[in-house]
Amino acid sequence: MTSSFDALVAGHICLDVHPDLSGTDRDPFEKIFRPGHLLASGPISFATGGAVSNTGLALNRLGITTQLLGKIGDDLFGQTICQIIDSFSENLSEGMIVDSSGGTSYTIIINYPGVDRIFLHFPGVNDTFQINDIPDQALEQARLFHFGYPPLIRSTFVNNGAALTEIFRRARQIGVTTSLDMAFPDPASEAGYADWLSILESVLPYVDIFMPSIEEILFMIRRKTYEEMCTAISDSNILPLITSELLSSVSQELIEMGARIVGLKLGYRGLYLRTGNSALIKLMGRACPSNSDTWASKELWAPCFKVKVAGSTGSGDATIAGFLAGLLRDLSIEESLQLAAAVGACNVEAVDALSGIRSWKTTRARRAAGWEQQPMDPDHPDWKFDKSSGLWRGPAT
Repeated sequence: MTSSFDALVAGHICLDVHPDLSGTDRDPFEKIFRPGHLLASGPISFATGGAVSNTGLALNRLGITTQLLGKIGDDLFGQTICQIIDSFSENLSEGMIVDSSGGTSYTIIINYPGVDRIFLHFPGVNDTFQINDIPDQALEQARLFHFGYPPLIRSTFVNNGAALTEIFRRARQIGVTTSLDMAFPDPASEAGYADWLSILESVLPYVDIFMPSIEEILFMIRRKTYEEMCTAISDSNILPLITSELLSSVSQELIEMGARIVGLKLGYRGLYLRTGNSALIKLMGRACPSNSDTWASKELWAPCFKVKVAGSTGSGDATIAGFLAGLLRDLSIEESLQLAAAVGACNVEAVDALSGIRSWKTTRARRAAGWEQQPMDPDHPDWKFDKSSGLWRGPAT
């Protein structure tokens, strides 16, 4: 393992299997996918998926020295994951854990033209992730520890999230800055029935940076509000119903639970950020901003940049990578937030999770050249637009 690195990225990883069905749209989906029917498809492609891949490889592409730490099986899918990872940077996969007791997680993605994607997912050895899978030495060598997708890792949400809390408690004890990302739980699954409010109350006191999507966090801590919003619309897209007052209320609740920095991903509506007071920010571990006071007590909202959207796979992970890269480079909170939005925008210009991400230098130059932002209205008179930063500043600032 590398002697030292900026970021250790752990959690969920899988192999995404994409059969090419682009030439099969001559008949309706129901007629094509029926028992006994042979469907001629195109070539198959493989890509790594999950937070370890999406966020970790994005950080690597942004010039951050990164170590990946996920669990794979001792099988061909696991070997393929390592080959893909190492194609980005030599020996990048050396921290991966090979578990011969189970198989590698995979997702078969049925992307039939004109039909919403269908996912066939096998969790594999992800479900057995424990504190013992994260060597203390790796935490000691890193400045920042990022963990992603607990709802897709059974061991981290059963027993009221005891394993997840222990992972972050240990990381905090060692002194590394901690970061947590979520995934949306399948409501009909075991993760969907987990008590996420209790889990977050337990783990967030050890989390410096918490960046879920607004849909994920409402499902987890304000289920009634989430369900009422879903009932009020026809296409399950609740983003138009999200108000600045709701964002302020939810973020304040999460900071009171213990998080130092809360980012709420809002899709096409941008990225909302709320930070704790100066005393909290100063406790952020080895990646703490050198001028921590300028990061404290902020409420900011970054609009999206204008792009031609090709896909949204991994856009939230890329956005997090952009923000963490800014933090690790000790930039201001405003520039870190803007670059988070910029990396996320680059991501959606490609169909997959990584092809659209440029180098750090290119991304900063694109933004500095006057990259146009999407129009946005925070729907509250106390929000003010700051032309110098390109951000909206909220009343909690």
